[in-house]
Amino acid sequence: MQGLLLCVDDELMVLNALRDQLHKAYGKQHLIEIAESAEEGLEILDELSEQGLVPLVVISDFQMPGMKGDEFLIQARLRFPSVVTVMLSGQVSTAAIERMHRQACLHSLMGKPWDAQALLANIDSGLEKLALLRPLPDRC
Repeated sequence: MQGLLLCVDDELMVLNALRDQLHKAYGKQHLIEIAESAEEGLEILDELSEQGLVPLVVISDFQMPGMKGDEFLIQARLRFPSVVTVMLSGQVSTAAIERMHRQACLHSLMGKPWDAQALLANIDSGLEKLALLRPLPDRC
């Protein structure tokens, strides 16, 4: 079954770098998509899941116009209870981090600039966790 890995950030340069890194590591098994806003990200998740793709991982920036990254990850997790959530941000409040842990089952928080190997290791561990929790996908 092919899955979906989605990156959301309002900086196109960041999105292109993430897409390239993820495509090299996961592009043969999964579809890699990018979105320049949280709203666009939710639309992509909904549309592609209707086409049979399973949202596996969402990676989001925090500071974006419109919907912030914490709310996006919470909304993504509400719609897709088994999705692995990763925050990739240079600035995020402690309150938002705590909220994401409680409401979005935040798997990982990484700063910008990120280390590509560490990001891939975090995604790998999230995918492994997801595989182990398949019978109970709504648990953190």
